[in-house]
Amino acid sequence: MRQAELVRYLVLAAQREGSRRLTQELRAIRLTPSQSEVLRILGDHGPLSLTGLGELLVCESGSNPSRLVDRLVGAGLVERVVAAEDRRQVTLSLTYAGREMEAAVRAVEERLYVDLDAVSVGVDLQPVIQVLRLLSAGEPAGDALEKRIAAQADGSRTGA
Repeated sequence: MRQAELVRYLVLAAQREGSRRLTQELRAIRLTPSQSEVLRILGDHGPLSLTGLGELLVCESGSNPSRLVDRLVGAGLVERVVAAEDRRQVTLSLTYAGREMEAAVRAVEERLYVDLDAVSVGVDLQPVIQVLRLLSAGEPAGDALEKRIAAQADGSRTGA
């Protein structure tokens, strides 16, 4: 098997296993991975416009995650505030219940990260990270992740 093929299948296998585990743990708190990502983004970068949120989502392509947000609004986890001066301008933020759920998502993610840290003890992950960044560079999911990394690095909030 050539290296490129092995990389492809290892990325796929790791993604599927990580997704399976994350989905299983989130099911216990009645969230999907996509919903949990929205909560985490709003927790880290909110309040945001719908477009601003869409630009930071890795789980969804496109910049208009309306249906995903609709479900979270319906569940009482996200609040939509329409600007008085322009009804087309909507700002999204976490409700009190949303902040509690976002904390639960952080706990789920932390358990996953502890296990990943344990598996990679003594391994320099920088070359792996570099290859994965190159593979996703210029693609919507890669661009969204780079925006989140940049926003976190400069401590700013984005998109409201």
